[in-house]
Amino acid sequence: MIATPQMALEAAAAVARRAGFAAHILGDAIEGEARDVAKVMAGIALQVARRDEPLRAPCVLLSGGETTVTVRGTGRGGRNVEFLLSLGIALDGHPRVHAIAGDTDGVDGLEEIAGALLGPDSLVRAWAQGLRPRDALADNDGHGFFGALGDAVITGPTLTNVNDFRAILVTGE
Repeated sequence: MIATPQMALEAAAAVARRAGFAAHILGDAIEGEARDVAKVMAGIALQVARRDEPLRAPCVLLSGGETTVTVRGTGRGGRNVEFLLSLGIALDGHPRVHAIAGDTDGVDGLEEIAGALLGPDSLVRAWAQGLRPRDALADNDGHGFFGALGDAVITGPTLTNVNDFRAILVTGE
């Protein structure tokens, strides 16, 4: 059997539902600049968290596809950590939004890091360490940023590549 991006998202949706969350697949072919896709996803997550629109919290927003990164800096990073760093900045520590993003083959960019986790406290923890999220994003240094926080996700090679995977959890009140 050949795995597909949609199958990966459906499997994640099943896990989310078993954990008691409504799961919504937003698409398996979402593309564009990682930092821009993140701003759109942040807008959707904030609308859910603040207004229960267009979906009701608690829920998980799932998406896949391959974003791109225009390299402007000299940092270490891939498209998934770039997405998460931009998402974190846009969410500004909203207390009800958490996220994970990673490459399904276990390698985001050129390093043995699949992706990372983002929590409501990620920016505060970064500032406490002297990290500046906007500077890390400008330098394309998502791996350095999330690595310093201890939030990198390392899976090792998965031997399956069905694009990137993103999940945004919006918890209830």
